[in-house]
Amino acid sequence: MLLKKLPVAEEVEKELKREQYKTRYKKTLKSTVFALITAAAIAVLVATLWLPVLKIFGSSMSPTLAEGEIVVSIKAKELKPGDIVAFYYGNKVLVKRYIAGPGTWVDIREDGVVLIDDSILVEPYIEEKSFGICDIELPYQVPEEAYFLIGDHRETSVDSRHSSIGCISDEQIVGKIVFRVWPLDRFGFVK
Repeated sequence: MLLKKLPVAEEVEKELKREQYKTRYKKTLKSTVFALITAAAIAVLVATLWLPVLKIFGSSMSPTLAEGEIVVSIKAKELKPGDIVAFYYGNKVLVKRYIAGPGTWVDIREDGVVLIDDSILVEPYIEEKSFGICDIELPYQVPEEAYFLIGDHRETSVDSRHSSIGCISDEQIVGKIVFRVWPLDRFGFVK
């Protein structure tokens, strides 16, 4: 009959340390994975609920925003004329500039000059004035609980001047564009 050799104290101690290390390693791995998943979930919530990140397509907001730029918007309770706003239109998100609120009268002259309540709108952000694509009857009164939005590149922008888009309600607004993160040479606040 063969007898098994019992381990000596050093071998038992070595095996115990190895098992303790495995247990610590598993705990550390679990907590790290949990922390990463939690951080990712929080980042997704923040990005979708409070700070949506958007990529600009098209040229309707040039020269302020160019195609391919990546911007950050914030949920804003109040908009001010001049703010750049992202909003849902069908299954797309469009970006335009807010120029008039509820009850305000908007008129656009043939030369592209915009009048808000019979006062000329000062627009340092546009390069060229244009009447653009407009099929609404002017002067136009913005309906209650709605916003009149218009692109900075007036000649090509399809916006509140066109009946297919019209004025935008609060429910359609994604947020106010505040910051450009890409390209790096234009990194900073958006005006």
